Amino acid sequence: MRQKDMHAKAARQPNACTYVCSHMNVHVRGLTVNYVYKFCCKPFNCFPPCIASGTRRPEGCFRCADEWFKLYGSDINYGTLLLFPELAATVVVWVQDNVGWTVGFAIPTVLMAFGLAVFVAGGKVYRYKRTDGSPFTRVFQVVVAAVRNCRLELPDDVSALHEYGGAVGGHHTSQFGFFDKAAIVLPSSEKEGPWRLCSVAQVEELKMLLRMAPVWASLLVFFAVTAQMSSTLVEQGAVMDNRVGGAFTVPPAAMSTFDVVTVLVCVPVYDAVLVPLARRVTGEDRGLTQLQRIGVGLALSAAGMAYAASVEARRLVAAEPAKMRIMWQAPCYSVLGVAEVFTSIGMLEFFYDHSPDSMKSLGTALAQLAIAGGNYLNSALVGAVASATAGGGKTGWIPDNLDEGHLDYFFWFMAALSVINLLHFIHCSTKYKT
Repeated sequence: MRQKDMHAKAARQPNACTYVCSHMNVHVRGLTVNYVYKFCCKPFNCFPPCIASGTRRPEGCFRCADEWFKLYGSDINYGTLLLFPELAATVVVWVQDNVGWTVGFAIPTVLMAFGLAVFVAGGKVYRYKRTDGSPFTRVFQVVVAAVRNCRLELPDDVSALHEYGGAVGGHHTSQFGFFDKAAIVLPSSEKEGPWRLCSVAQVEELKMLLRMAPVWASLLVFFAVTAQMSSTLVEQGAVMDNRVGGAFTVPPAAMSTFDVVTVLVCVPVYDAVLVPLARRVTGEDRGLTQLQRIGVGLALSAAGMAYAASVEARRLVAAEPAKMRIMWQAPCYSVLGVAEVFTSIGMLEFFYDHSPDSMKSLGTALAQLAIAGGNYLNSALVGAVASATAGGGKTGWIPDNLDEGHLDYFFWFMAALSVINLLHFIHCSTKYKT
């Protein structure tokens, strides 16, 4: 069935779409996102095919889109079946600590090989779309054309710009007006080409990406905070008493299980409780807008770092710092897990929805790039803080022996940075224009 026919059929079946989505959490127990799509969404031609084809979602499928991104986000973040996300954080960590790193690394290697085999085996049933060229080429064409036409004056009537009627969304925006020069129609005597003359629609695509840039930048700090769960929080847990209930011990790296479990619990709770309550207050069909959800997550990340700082400060002043129980870390992991539920899923939806129709895949890639950038930012911040505070013969905030340092100062620094980042995000989101 052709794409437009599928979309038309989906638009005529909003009830089916809503039914599938409202029951999706029941069906996904133990299933990967691909199987959820195959058995739950594909029969009704709902939103997920739009992801593969890079087209606009059909009307009436917003609910299905929300569910899809929640499942997609869980699958991306934990890289395993939704029913067994604790495997990497518990079994593998225990094997590494008690058996050896060779076996510990062999387990995920085998699982990755199995996942690759499954991915390749499904090649015949995937949806493919022929690309019309790289989206980066279209972006750079606008930049180069605007620079080459920088000495030209924009016409008083914007309808004189090249292919004005084909603007994205049916309208032209005045923001970032410099790039409109890429659409100035040149005199017939001058040579035209895609690197000298671009359509208004092409210019608006670049503007859409630029408008999303401040939101993307705000996410770097957020993912630098969540990266603490695999860095400084693990170090903190290593110098705490990891005994639970007598003889049972918890490896410090396994504390991230609380983050995973929190996400799995909060996603259905968000659907069943928070969305209906928020809908009554905001009037939004989704309860909270995408930007509001991201903002809630940013605020929670600051709270998580403040809690971690208070725990570390209490540990340092204790008579025997090593006797403080590791379970004091659990609330921090849980708070950061709730933050991920709000920010990560809202981020995926935001970048997909607000990217140009020809750059939907790029929008999804921007979300993943923010995660990678946040982890690199965390490494840079830890290294810079450790180096800057260790001068003059001082041990610094993050020494090898944390009992001699002030890891709590670093956590307070991250909390303050998160607050500043939240204020920046609020300013940018209030100014954001679609």
